[in-house]
Amino acid sequence: MVTAICTSTVMPMSTASGPGRPHRAARPSPEGDVTWVRTGQPYGAHGRLRPTPSHRPFLNAFNRRCTLTRVSDRAALLRGIRCWLLFFVVCLVLSGITAFPLVHELRWAEQALSVLPAPDGLVEWITRVRRGLDEADASYPFLLYGTDWLAFAHLVIAVAFWGPYRDPVRNVWVIEFGMIACAGVVPLALVCGPIRGIPVFWMLIDMSFGVFGVIPLLILRRRIKRLEALTAAAGADAAAAAVRAAAVSG
Repeated sequence: MVTAICTSTVMPMSTASGPGRPHRAARPSPEGDVTWVRTGQPYGAHGRLRPTPSHRPFLNAFNRRCTLTRVSDRAALLRGIRCWLLFFVVCLVLSGITAFPLVHELRWAEQALSVLPAPDGLVEWITRVRRGLDEADASYPFLLYGTDWLAFAHLVIAVAFWGPYRDPVRNVWVIEFGMIACAGVVPLALVCGPIRGIPVFWMLIDMSFGVFGVIPLLILRRRIKRLEALTAAAGADAAAAAVRAAAVSG
C-alpha cells in the first residue's frame, strides 16, 4: 500500500526494522523522500507496513469513489429491472382482463374482419368461435365460468411479480417460475390443440405468447444476476473497509 501511494525513493531494507523489532511505517518527508517512523508495533506475519495518517485521505477518497460508483450502478440497474417488471405485469393484467368479455370481443373481432382485409381461414374461424360462444352464453352460460377463472389466474400471477419488484435478488425465483410457465405454453398448445380441433395457425398464435413472453423474463433474470453480483461486491467492500478501519485505529 505504501509503495502504491508514495512514489518517492524508499530507503534500503537494511535501515528498516527487522522481525521482532519495533514496526516502522512510511511517511513522506518535506524533501519528497520516504522516512521511517516507529509505531511501536512489530512486523506482521507478512511484513506489511501500516499506513500513516497522511495517507488516509487518499485511501478514503479512493474507497468513497468506488463505493459511489457501485451504488450508482446498482440504482440504475434496479430502475431498469422495475421498468421491465411493470411492462410484463401490464401485459399479464391485460391478458386477464380481456378474458372476461369474450362474447363481446368476438363480436367486435368479427365486425372488424368483415371490413378489414383478412385471410378467409381466419374469418371463418372467428365466426365459428363467435357462434359457439353465443350459443354457450345463451344456453350454457356456466361454461364461460371457466374462462372467468382463466382471467383470474392471470391477475393472480401478475400479483406474484410484486415480490421481484420489491426485492429482485431474493425473489428471482418468481422470474424463473414465469420462464417455466412460458416454456409450458408450447407443449400444451401442441398436445391439446389438435384434440380440441384448433387450427394450426391459431396454435402458432397461442405458442407465440410463450415465446415472446419469455424474452422480457430472460432480460430480467440476467439483470437480476448482475444486481446480485454488484450487491455481493458492495458487501465485500464494506467488510474490507471495516477491517481496514479497525486495523488503522488499532
